[in-house]
This record gives sequence, C-alpha cells and structure tokens, in this order.
Amino acid sequence: MKQALIIFARNPIRGKVKTRLAATMGEEKALSIYCTLLEHTVKITQQLFCDRYVFYADGISLNDHWLDNVYVKRNQADGDLGTRMHHAFDTLFQESYDQMIIIGTDCFELTEDILQHAFTALQNYETVIGPSADGGYYLLGMRQFYPFLFEEKTWSSDTVYSSTIEQLEMHQISYKQLPILNDIDTEEDWKQHLSKLNDN
Repeated sequence: MKQALIIFARNPIRGKVKTRLAATMGEEKALSIYCTLLEHTVKITQQLFCDRYVFYADGISLNDHWLDNVYVKRNQADGDLGTRMHHAFDTLFQESYDQMIIIGTDCFELTEDILQHAFTALQNYETVIGPSADGGYYLLGMRQFYPFLFEEKTWSSDTVYSSTIEQLEMHQISYKQLPILNDIDTEEDWKQHLSKLNDN
C-alpha cells in the first residue's frame, strides 16, 4: 500500500501569510501565529508511516520547518486553490500512489490520530473528508483521482464542503466524514482557540 500525505504550505514571510489575521492583528502577530501553526503541522505529520510531500505556494525552501530528509518538496501549480490541488493529486497519482490525503497548515485541532484514522478510512471508503466549521474542509483524501472535485467551487467560501458532498453523492462515491474542526483564519478564530486552551 503506497500512501502519500500532501501538505499545502507557504514560507513564513511577514506580510505574505495569514492576511485576514494581519488585517486586524498586524503582520508581526499573524506571522507568529502562522509559525506556530507550521510547527504544529510538522509535529503531527513527521512520524506518520507514509510519504510526506510539502507543496509550496511561493517557492521551495531548504532547511526550514520541514526537514529535508523527512518531506519531499514540490512547487504548487499556478491558479486558484482548486487548480493547485488538482495538480498535486494528479501528479502523485501518476507516481502510483494507492491512497492520498491533502491538508493545509491552518488547523491546531488536527492530530496525528485523525490523520491515521483518515488513511484507515480509505480502506473502506473511496474518499474521506474533514469539514471545517467555516464551511470548507481541512482534509480531503481519495484512493483514485476525481478531478471534478476541484471544479465548480467558490474557494474560501462557506459552500466548499457542501458542494463537495453533493458531487460525491451525485457520482455515488462513498465517503467517510471526519470530525468538524476549526481552522485559524481570523482574529475571532484565534480568540476561540485561546479560549479552548484556557478551558482545558
């Protein structure tokens, strides 16, 4: 069984990451939060028993958060998010992977156990999806390539998850839904995250 995890990431450059956070909290704080998110994503992925790929949105970096001997580094394609995810899945399916999952770097609630559960789900379901509380998804996995899942979407909107589910059901493709988690995109998201930490 050949498995791959795709991680979509950006280089941690002030003014280039978490722009919605930066709009209300400032670029320095947004960069700091993004670096913390990167560190979390590294922590939950570096021990997984699968091949791990980091697809950079803004040029490959060596000797960064992503250890060069752990993560294979690639560039994202040009275009919107759908085009870029389409390219990443298509590229790796052509390299004979049996199961593939994609995530970003926005979710403190994502854990190594959830990622392992997602791969396990692909033994029984054709796809697996992790809905975000904002109407998007934090994870998408499949065991064969379904290009239409990356078409006819308003990306970064609250309809991405629901329209994806509609497509899966229309094509009679089985799917496993993971727990709903919160991404960190806005100051309100960050405050809710801190509040949960304090509650614990």
